[in-house]
Amino acid sequence: MSSAHEYVDKPMPRGVFWIAVIFSCFQIWTAAYSPLSSQVIRAIHVGFVLLMVFTLYARSGRLGQTIGWTLGTVGFVISLYHWVYESDLTARAGQMTDADMVVGIITIILVFEATRRMMGWALPIICGLFLAYGLFGQYIPGPFMHRGYGIDQIVSTMSFGVEGIYGTPTYVSSTYIYLFILFGAFLEQAGMIQLFSDFSMGMVGHTRGGPAKVSVVSSGLMGTINGSGVANVVTTGQFTIPLMKRFGYSSAFAGGVEATSSMGGQIMPPVMGAVAFIMAETLNIPYVDVIKAAIIPAILYFTTAFLTVHLEAGRRGLHGLAKEDCPNPWTAVRKSWYLLLPLIGLVALLFSGYTPLFSGTIGLGLTVILIFGAAVIQGARPMMLRYLFWLLLGIACAGFVRFGVTDFFAVIAVLAAILLFRRHGHQTLKLAINSLAEGARNALSVAAACALVGVIIGIINLTGVAAEFGGQVIAIGENNLFLALFLTMITCLVLGMGIPTIPNYIITSSLAAPILLKLGVPLIISHMFVFYFGIMADLTPPVALAAFAAAPIARENGLKISIQALRVAVAGFVVPYMAVYSPALMLQGFDSWSISAVLAVVYIVFKALVAITLWGAGMTGFLITRINAFERIYVVLAAALLVAAIPMTDDIGFAATALFLVWHVLRSRRQAAAQAA
Repeated sequence: MSSAHEYVDKPMPRGVFWIAVIFSCFQIWTAAYSPLSSQVIRAIHVGFVLLMVFTLYARSGRLGQTIGWTLGTVGFVISLYHWVYESDLTARAGQMTDADMVVGIITIILVFEATRRMMGWALPIICGLFLAYGLFGQYIPGPFMHRGYGIDQIVSTMSFGVEGIYGTPTYVSSTYIYLFILFGAFLEQAGMIQLFSDFSMGMVGHTRGGPAKVSVVSSGLMGTINGSGVANVVTTGQFTIPLMKRFGYSSAFAGGVEATSSMGGQIMPPVMGAVAFIMAETLNIPYVDVIKAAIIPAILYFTTAFLTVHLEAGRRGLHGLAKEDCPNPWTAVRKSWYLLLPLIGLVALLFSGYTPLFSGTIGLGLTVILIFGAAVIQGARPMMLRYLFWLLLGIACAGFVRFGVTDFFAVIAVLAAILLFRRHGHQTLKLAINSLAEGARNALSVAAACALVGVIIGIINLTGVAAEFGGQVIAIGENNLFLALFLTMITCLVLGMGIPTIPNYIITSSLAAPILLKLGVPLIISHMFVFYFGIMADLTPPVALAAFAAAPIARENGLKISIQALRVAVAGFVVPYMAVYSPALMLQGFDSWSISAVLAVVYIVFKALVAITLWGAGMTGFLITRINAFERIYVVLAAALLVAAIPMTDDIGFAATALFLVWHVLRSRRQAAAQAA
């Protein structure tokens, strides 16, 4: 079975391409005007996903194509059942007719099969086990036995209402996630990748280990507009992996650095991974609160990767690019500065309290207007004419205050009409249409996973199994928070070997968050803990999706890349634990800029940086100079002492660190003197 990322660069068949464009237009229309009920939007969203998956991933040959189009068409048509019979379904909620049963069962089967085609067997098998538990759990002896449910109750929960396939994950997928994927697709098509690459190359390309640092910085910047780790690997990786190999890094390490850096995009605000939106909806908190909790751990994650490649470069004696071979970063910014405006506007709207749906719609509209505007004025000679054009365009966009998002659509329509008569206009319009299609294709894996994991959520809510599971785990770790955290981490990593980050987060947070809450961990921190290790799971052997995405670019075995990725990222394993023991790391309780609050944050960030540096030195075997096996064990233990928020362990950890640094500096000076002699 081919994985999703293998299809990223393949052109879509013409029919599927226009379905993708219509899908994106439908999502923009519903986001802008909310003309349909949420239930209908979710159903049609899943219908479009089924239509695209079955046609895009149809088997070769006429028969395979016919079957694919047939299944896709059936999936889309039955999604309209929720629209046509909406009032009847609402009136008889819970009372299933024969037609309801047929539509519900077919929907369940098609969602399972579509996800299998996109992601392989792992996630469908796990969800199938939950479904089987709902159907036959009354026959299981022991504490997990439930009272029994009829097939009509199961189908009703799975295929109708808002607890199964059309539950919270699908709601988030059909609103926030899709818009932000489109937002990223337009910026990428407009040249944001080139801007980030040139800026990163100019800033750090000439330093020690520069090519690897370019990968970390450019992937971190890409993470601000694109919350997909695999998408980041196959975009920035095309440039950074060959560059790293050319300057002396092994193929496996180059792929591992790119995979690690790209996966961090899911926790890098403002456009985080789909999980962040699901988390905000699940916890019923503003998305900006999730951003606030994620910002310091995200910076520490990329600091970990940056530091590790710096130390690895020192150990291997690798230097950066020649200064004259690196582009001027500020020239790149001056050339494409306007591409940053939608990102700045998005951040401003989110922090002003607007919803992600509203902010994403405005951000997308501004992106298209800027791309079209730049194409319209391209080649205009008098500078005054250019200034006048942008001023008039700004005034036109200001009509948004009175006319709402319709004003943006009107401005875009006028600019598109002008582009029809411009020499390079058709190319820009083609870019926009391609962005609509690519956005739809990029959303498929997320949307399919969101629909299928609704089965798990539905069964958990119906049977109450989460409470029973929680009781069993609490019995093991009720008096030991570290043990409960460790078990949660292992659950994330094991599940992540077979399923993507989204279902991993939903399953583990549903089971573990209530347990950790009883042990005194705030909900947002426990959810971020699960989220963080769900990302780490995509780097963990033997099934590491990000590493295998980098494999064909690095021309190396995916398993070797995943081992190197884990080595690069392993220092970051301390961050979630430190956040649990010191919530200030996620800015919890930071409601004012009082001196005590600021000092608490500064202290925990400093402590985290020291721990990350020690762990990075232990993993690479290098700090100022090479360190031996005993010293590596010593610094890892010193870092471990800094994790717990206990004054005594902090004091011992800092003392141990100070002793090591004194010893290491003296030894490195003796070695340097000996070499000079």
